[in-house]
Amino acid sequence: MDNLINRLLYMVNSQTLWRDTLESIKVSVSPAIFSTWFSQTFLASIQKSGSRYVVEIGCSSSFVKTTIEGRYFGLLQDTLTKALNGPCDLMFAVKQNPEKNLSKNDFVAPLFVKEGERELADAIIRARIRPGFTFENFAVSSSNQMAHAAAEAVAGSPGTAYNPLFIWGGVGVGKTHLMIAVGHSILNQDPTSKILLVTGEEFTNDIVEGIRNKTTTAFRDKYRRLKGLLIDDIQFIAGKDAVQEEFFHTFNALTGAGGQVILTSDRPPSEISKLEERLKSRFEAGLIVDITPPDFELRCAITQIKAKERGMELPMDLVQLIAANIDSARRIEGFLVKLASQARLKKTQISEELVNSLIGKGDETTQKVKARPIEVISAVSKHYAIGKKSLLGSSRVRQVARPRQILMYLLRRELGLPLEEVGRLVGGRDHTTVMHAVEKIAHLASEDEHIRGDLRGIKNSL
Repeated sequence: MDNLINRLLYMVNSQTLWRDTLESIKVSVSPAIFSTWFSQTFLASIQKSGSRYVVEIGCSSSFVKTTIEGRYFGLLQDTLTKALNGPCDLMFAVKQNPEKNLSKNDFVAPLFVKEGERELADAIIRARIRPGFTFENFAVSSSNQMAHAAAEAVAGSPGTAYNPLFIWGGVGVGKTHLMIAVGHSILNQDPTSKILLVTGEEFTNDIVEGIRNKTTTAFRDKYRRLKGLLIDDIQFIAGKDAVQEEFFHTFNALTGAGGQVILTSDRPPSEISKLEERLKSRFEAGLIVDITPPDFELRCAITQIKAKERGMELPMDLVQLIAANIDSARRIEGFLVKLASQARLKKTQISEELVNSLIGKGDETTQKVKARPIEVISAVSKHYAIGKKSLLGSSRVRQVARPRQILMYLLRRELGLPLEEVGRLVGGRDHTTVMHAVEKIAHLASEDEHIRGDLRGIKNSL
C-alpha cells in the first residue's frame, strides 16, 4: 500500500511538472507540432545528482524519440531548467507511459492529452507529412505571397479551388513547406482523409516495383483512392515513358474523383524537357505559381521562426546578421542547428563573435573562384552594366566607385593578387587605395545583403 501511495504521489508531482513544462512549450511551437510530438511524451523519471537534475523523458516510439531529441532538445532543456530552478540533463527512452497501467479509479489521465490528437498524429505519419511545415510558421512576403494565397485556397477547398496546384522555384524557397502545409490543414479538418506525400523518385520507384513484381493493381489502389496526392520534384518523372503513362492515368482518376493534386518542381512545366505534352497540358489547366528567393526582410522573419522552433532567443542584430549573410531558408535552418550545437559544445552564449565565426566557415562566398583578372573585370563590368573604360577610369561618382571597389576586393581576396598588381590593373592606383577598398567591401559584405548578393552574382558568373 505504501509503495502504491508513493508511486501515486510521484506521478502526481511528475504530472504537474510535465504539464507545466508542456504548457510553456505550447507557446513556442505550433499546435500541429505539439499535438504530433509532445503529446506522445511523458516524464519517466527525475533524479538529482549533485547540483544537477537528470530527467528521463519517455517517448511512445523511436520515431517520436528521434524527432524530439533531434529538433527540440534545447527547447525542452531550457524549459525544464526554468521549471526546476536548476540545471538539468536529458535522457530519452522509448517506453510506455506507466499512467496507462493504472485503473481509472487510481489515477486520472494527463490533462494535456486531448481527444483526437492521437488520431491526427497517426494520420500525419501515414501521410508521410513532416511536422512543423504548417501555415502558422510560414513567413510571407512579396516573393511568395501569391503561392501562399493559392495554397490556403486549396487547403480551404481541396479538389475544387486550383487542381492541380503547381509550385515551382529554386532550392530552399519554401515550395515543399507550402505543399505540406496544405496536407496538414486537410488532416486537421478531417484526420480520416487519405493524403500521401511522395517525391517524384519514390513515385517512379513504386511504378517500377509494381511492373517488376506484377503488382500494378496494388499500386493503383494506393494512389488512385487518395483525397490528396502531393508530389515533390515532379520533374524527376520526365523522360520516363512508363512512369509518365501511369501518372497520366493516376492524375485523371484522382482529379476525376474530386481528389487534390499538388506538385512542386525547380522549373515551370513548359521548361521541363522530355515531359509529355499531355502532362504539360494537365498541369497548365490548374494554377502555376512561382516562388522567388527570399528578400532580406523575409529571411529575417524565417530566421526568427526557425530560432523560436529550436528554443533560441536571438536579438534582432544577430537575426539581421544571419539574414544578411545566408540566402535561403534551408541554409538558415542548417546554420541555426550548427549555431546551437557550437554554443552547447563550447558552453557559451550565442554572440556576434560566434555567429561571425560560423558564417566565415560555412558561407559559400568564401570559396575561391578560379579566373583570370581580365575575366573578373569583365564580370564586374557586365554585372553593373558599366563600361570597362569607366570602371577602370578616374570617375568618383558612387555608381562607378562602388563597383570599382568590389572589383579590387575580388582581385585581392579571390585571386590573391598583390596590392600593387591590383592597383596597376585598376587604372594604376596606389596600394593604399586598394587596401581601403578591400576593407570597405569586407565590412559592407557583413552588413549589407545587397553587397553580398552582388558578390554572389559576380562569383556565380565566373
